[in-house]
Amino acid sequence: MIKIIKEEFKRLSEQERAAHLQKYFKTGKGEYGEGDVFLGLRVPTIRNIAKKFNTLSIDEAKEFLQSPYHEERLFALFVLIDLFKKAKEKDRKKIYDLYLKNTNFINNWDLVDASSPTILGGYLFDKNRSLLYDLANSDNLWKQRIAIISTLYFIRRNDFYDTLAISELLLHHQHDLIHKAVGWMLREVGKQDMNVLREFLNENINTIPRTTLRYSIERMNESERKKYLLR
Repeated sequence: MIKIIKEEFKRLSEQERAAHLQKYFKTGKGEYGEGDVFLGLRVPTIRNIAKKFNTLSIDEAKEFLQSPYHEERLFALFVLIDLFKKAKEKDRKKIYDLYLKNTNFINNWDLVDASSPTILGGYLFDKNRSLLYDLANSDNLWKQRIAIISTLYFIRRNDFYDTLAISELLLHHQHDLIHKAVGWMLREVGKQDMNVLREFLNENINTIPRTTLRYSIERMNESERKKYLLR
């Protein structure tokens, strides 16, 4: 099965698109995706492969999660998400543990954003969430992004505490990818309860990065957006 899937990836690969993706995902020296390698597959194509081979086990998915190819890692995450949604607690814990042991392979924003809300957020929803704070306080960009994006699962269930707390921890971060991630999650909070977002912004308006602010207020009306941007 693994060999067949790898052959499918090679058959569908596009060199020209791979070159474009390596630029888009900043894989050059010193960039955030340094050294990553692409085959040149589109996301819908990867999703279709995941649906086609939906009988993979957790252990088989692990092999793809540790692939040098970005698209194969994304494929593994799609498989693990599907397995997680269907799994009982024992296998959910196995997927959660596998995820945490392989965060070095979940090393770009699309990989994080596709997977962390379901797998980490979904697993931790009714459990102790201190792990997310450990990730937020690490010195690894992707672990920090995992920490904040995982809270999307909570937000959609009207649980905002950890999103706001982790957002506050990350307000002084230097990287634009964290500014955008925090702004996105704050915007999602606002979609559920705009007053909660307003309160957070009012308390942190002097320290919130401009990018974070712009992302967070996108759902407000124009006049209110202008008021925040002028403060």
